[in-house]
Amino acid sequence: MMEQLQNQLIDWRRDFHKYPELGFLEMRTASIVADTLEKLGFDLLLGKEVMEPTSCMGKPGADDTRSHIEWARANGAIEKYIPHFEDGFTAVVGVLDSNTPGPTVAYRVDMDALPIYESESDDHLPNQEGFRSSNNNMHACGHDVHTAVGLGLARLISENKENIRGRIKLIFQPAEEGARGAKSMVDAGVVDDVDYFIASHIGLGVHFNHFVASNNGFLASSKLDVKFTGDSSHAGGHPEEGKNAMLAAAAAVSNLHSIPRHADGATRINVGELHSGSGRNIIPDTAELKMELRGETTVLNEYMKNYAEEIIKGAALMHQVDYEIDLVGEAIEAKGSPELAEILKESADNIGLTSILEDNSAAGSEDATYFIDTVQKRGGYATYCVFGTELAAGHHNERFDTHEDSLMTSVQVLFDSAKALTHE
Repeated sequence: MMEQLQNQLIDWRRDFHKYPELGFLEMRTASIVADTLEKLGFDLLLGKEVMEPTSCMGKPGADDTRSHIEWARANGAIEKYIPHFEDGFTAVVGVLDSNTPGPTVAYRVDMDALPIYESESDDHLPNQEGFRSSNNNMHACGHDVHTAVGLGLARLISENKENIRGRIKLIFQPAEEGARGAKSMVDAGVVDDVDYFIASHIGLGVHFNHFVASNNGFLASSKLDVKFTGDSSHAGGHPEEGKNAMLAAAAAVSNLHSIPRHADGATRINVGELHSGSGRNIIPDTAELKMELRGETTVLNEYMKNYAEEIIKGAALMHQVDYEIDLVGEAIEAKGSPELAEILKESADNIGLTSILEDNSAAGSEDATYFIDTVQKRGGYATYCVFGTELAAGHHNERFDTHEDSLMTSVQVLFDSAKALTHE
């Protein structure tokens, strides 16, 4: 049976890898997840049932969403579920209720890919084995693995449901990349009844057959899109009539990277894109920035964000242009519950992994922190665990690939924790 499950996990993972979908566009992926969960006996909550629309950040526009529906249909999406996802609300929650007293245990996995063109190198395994991305996006962070692991966990739970007390929720989240999707699910109340919450990830520098029960180093973060709008004019003939949006953007970039660091902890800032101008003799009337801020704590991130907003405002005022700031992603700080981490560590030990209880080193940002914070504030326990794997290249790299044996061990650890938390 385990060999059959291992083969199924690989098939799922390779299928999701071949058909990657960006955040809020995971229509094909979500339809397959929903269909699998329903066949395994889970009750389904889909789309807007588990997402608060006003809390979605950085959501693609209507044209991109409509265009992707046709791509999803042409590439194997299950039509029955498309009406739930066609507006870009692509979350799936599967619930197995034992109808007996017990805790509610939630497991969260993410589904979205990245706008990266996957390597065509002959020695790249997905290329060798025929599951390289079929479009211009790529699962370069392992979310294809996560989705497959979530389905594998669902299968083991379904096959052992007579031993479960309480309820199990499997949360398949869209748009983790850019920290955009979790808050909408939290605001929709998805974890309001959860006693134990576990999010997981593969890789992140952890070696194959190793396990971290509580990864605590996530930085709070805000992702901002900024637009400056002025007036164009002929740069030689009437320069005084122009209001130069590019100069405002340039002034902002220079000063944004000069925000003072903070004595209370680490902070980060990066302006990753600046787009402006249409000709060498035309004063630019628009300029756009894409930037991110981070802080070791939520308070430090707010310090950076508030400072950045004042700089952007000042740059616009100095060059007499208008400006808009759009928050397109955000995450907060969070630290795992040691009590739940202990249970996960024991589960990892049970199947022979080398495990540690916690890792507090800096680890980028993750919007699963919204789930963790909400569950803990309601008196529950939550943690973020990491399964080690060998990587062909680092996360967000065109040659990223994972050791597929980590699929089964991930499922086994999560299932063992489910038994520990819900079985008599």
